[in-house]
Amino acid sequence: MSTQSALPESATPRPAVLSLAIRERAALYAAYMPFLQNGGIFVPTTKSCHLGDEIFLLLSLMQDEHRYPVAGKVAWITPAGAGHNRTQGVGLQFPDDDAGRRIRLRIEELLGTALASSRATHTI
Repeated sequence: MSTQSALPESATPRPAVLSLAIRERAALYAAYMPFLQNGGIFVPTTKSCHLGDEIFLLLSLMQDEHRYPVAGKVAWITPAGAGHNRTQGVGLQFPDDDAGRRIRLRIEELLGTALASSRATHTI
């Protein structure tokens, strides 16, 4: 009879927790990533992350009193020292669930016609 030992809880990686407060429409436009499936948001951070890492984000949007909790995956990385004065951070892809849909709809509602703009963003 073979027995397998389970990994201790400390060996299981825990998702990073980040917080982002966006206070202006221009900042929201620069951070939003509509080209990702389910949408996403750029989060400035110096934390070391890898593509596919799970991140838990607490997002505050402009005049909303509500903080939106979102558990997503890293889909974009802008490393330190990136060209064109790009801000270091990660792009977090929203999950395909109610929380992900709710935050994507709220962001698109706040941005309105600005979504069609060709201004530069933190990612593209």
